[in-house]
Amino acid sequence: MSTHIIDVIEDEPAVARVVEHWITKRWGYTARIFPDGESFFKNIEANAEPDLLLSDIMLPGMNGIEILKKIKSARPHIPVIVISAQAQIDTAVDALKFGASDYFSKPVDFNRLAHAIKTALEVSQLTREVERLRSAVEETIHFDNIISNDGAMQEVFKLVKKAKDSDITVLIQGESGTGKELVARALHFNGKRKAGAFVVMNCAAIPRELLESELFGHERGSFTGAVQRRIGKFEQAHNGTLFLDEIGELDPGLQAKLLRVIQSGEFERVGGNETIKSDVRLLTATNLDLRKQVEKGNFREDLYFRLSTFPILVPPLRQRRGDILPLAEHFLKRFIKESGKGKLTFSRNAMKKIYQYPWPGNVRELENAIERAVVLVEGEILTENDLPLTVTSFSSQQSGDVPSPTAFDDTSPVLPLDRVKEMAIRHALKATDGNIADAAGKLQIGRATFYRLLKKFKIDAPR
Repeated sequence: MSTHIIDVIEDEPAVARVVEHWITKRWGYTARIFPDGESFFKNIEANAEPDLLLSDIMLPGMNGIEILKKIKSARPHIPVIVISAQAQIDTAVDALKFGASDYFSKPVDFNRLAHAIKTALEVSQLTREVERLRSAVEETIHFDNIISNDGAMQEVFKLVKKAKDSDITVLIQGESGTGKELVARALHFNGKRKAGAFVVMNCAAIPRELLESELFGHERGSFTGAVQRRIGKFEQAHNGTLFLDEIGELDPGLQAKLLRVIQSGEFERVGGNETIKSDVRLLTATNLDLRKQVEKGNFREDLYFRLSTFPILVPPLRQRRGDILPLAEHFLKRFIKESGKGKLTFSRNAMKKIYQYPWPGNVRELENAIERAVVLVEGEILTENDLPLTVTSFSSQQSGDVPSPTAFDDTSPVLPLDRVKEMAIRHALKATDGNIADAAGKLQIGRATFYRLLKKFKIDAPR
């Protein structure tokens, strides 16, 4: 028996019994029968909503068109098929105009109705899945959900918020693994183009002879192996965003063509003569110093200036140490869920090792290390022995910017978070000779927050 529920609004008992028979006995769905719109809406408020509504037009009280308009206003995801004893074109047009999936006149062709129901259910399910995935993507990259506690990344987010609703070209710079694509996705999915496509191309991962075709597409027969027309990334990203990763690796011959497209918004497919226009917001990223590449003659200066209109530098993980442990905890929770393992926590020594290590591979290296540790761990405590040797063998003396590990020493007491905050406030006041503006700035919090913490911890404000 199918789990799909089909609600039927039909005031003629004999017709209702026939329809119910076909729905339950022939097609294997679950049917709920209602004599009018009022009883249907009363039930839907109290019980599970249907997967599809089958409604007559001529009904006591609300007619079928009124029911259709009301259900589409309140629950637009529920497909509605309308049935009428009067085969009138105007009625059919009204039904389809107000959102009906299909329209049938009586006597109903049940074979055609079976196909219409199946199609409507499949379309509805697909639509819900697309919306679920879109919501999941947007939720994942919403500013509030990006894992970062460090002030350096907060500055990056400020720049993203300023640029997200603009079509300005953004160049995202940073070492490999710092999260440059995450920044690009945040720009797209939090901006005005979020309903459009987000198309990604890694310029370093595609053979040079195929790059032009990947970017602009090609016509059938334009070269050996071109057996059919191909739509390039610029066309795919129309009304959306094109993110070109590792732009510093772009072939010099293509740099001039890319510059032309940026300036004119027009291009031709490889082997074609048709001029194509595409409305695209362009984002690029690189782990190279493009300024130095320009000086070496490896990158066009005019293209560099067009791409770097709004530069965003994503700092390496070693320069945003406040993110290391929150990210480690985030990855631990994620890999626990994916692996199906039970509760896992880090030992203090494991946390110390994770915090001390400079992570030259940045967030990507940290993610891989935690995934490996979750596979290796036995028991409920993830220790330093589960971490990669490169992490556990690293000495804090090798890095001058790493604070003393005594804060993570197993023998030291664990301070309550409020106590840590109070100590930070007092230290900031001392370091700035009581200058509240400077102290708040060094702690990277607002003055209102600083005053609130002064009051909370009963610290006298300097006069």
